[in-house]
Amino acid sequence: MRLRINLILLFYLVAFYSTAQEILTPSVKSTTAFIAGENLHYQIRYGFVVGGTTTISLSDDNYNNEPVFHAVATVRTSGMAEVIYGVNDVYESWFDKKTNLSHKQIRNIKEGNYTHYNEVTYNRRNNTVNSKLTGIHKVPEKILDLATTLYYIRRIDFSKVNEGDILFVNIFFSDEIFPFYLRYRGKETIRTKFGKVSCLKISPVVEVGRMFKTPDDVSIWLTDDANCIPVSIEMDIRIVGKIHLKLTKYENIANPSTFLTSKK
Repeated sequence: MRLRINLILLFYLVAFYSTAQEILTPSVKSTTAFIAGENLHYQIRYGFVVGGTTTISLSDDNYNNEPVFHAVATVRTSGMAEVIYGVNDVYESWFDKKTNLSHKQIRNIKEGNYTHYNEVTYNRRNNTVNSKLTGIHKVPEKILDLATTLYYIRRIDFSKVNEGDILFVNIFFSDEIFPFYLRYRGKETIRTKFGKVSCLKISPVVEVGRMFKTPDDVSIWLTDDANCIPVSIEMDIRIVGKIHLKLTKYENIANPSTFLTSKK
């Protein structure tokens, strides 16, 4: 079985939710938490073993003569993981600066001897997507792709979200529609290479079964400031064990960083 562990994995887990809690679909804030030129670098760890790196970069671009953001996420294995899996994945997305909605996405996968390439374009007028591999699909309004989901989360006004609330978006991935639910866990301070960081904690509500033991086996910590940067991600997977993605470097962020509570 091919193992794909990276930041993007979080955004295509089949999810469920409890109807006893409020389900929200928050609008994005008018001001952005990110700008063109931002680069985020992560280290992937399997326990104490370094397994690879993930880099997410953002730039200005044009799509159909309209200014858009162009996000590129790359995932590469290193060390023993490179010998075993040989992962070199690239995900690209072109999305609207105001609405955060996708215009086009590219998925270029190279994992060992396995390769996969596809391009998907979005028609917002009639709520369809056109996949080069499978043709036209009818989709819900305001559907996102993997990369735009990450930036959408960063633009949510969490001051209007209560602890325990569940956030909802639809994602188009691998030519399918995935309902994606995130539970807001409140604020928490964690230790990082930068020091103690004040964070907002969210947990994708994953399906218990083959991969996960509990519905809360994935956690994401975002900096509790105007940038809302994913600073740490943890996944507890049945076969593999705990996997950590830690922010190691950030460049060209939109706002002054105010998330450090201590440098020790």
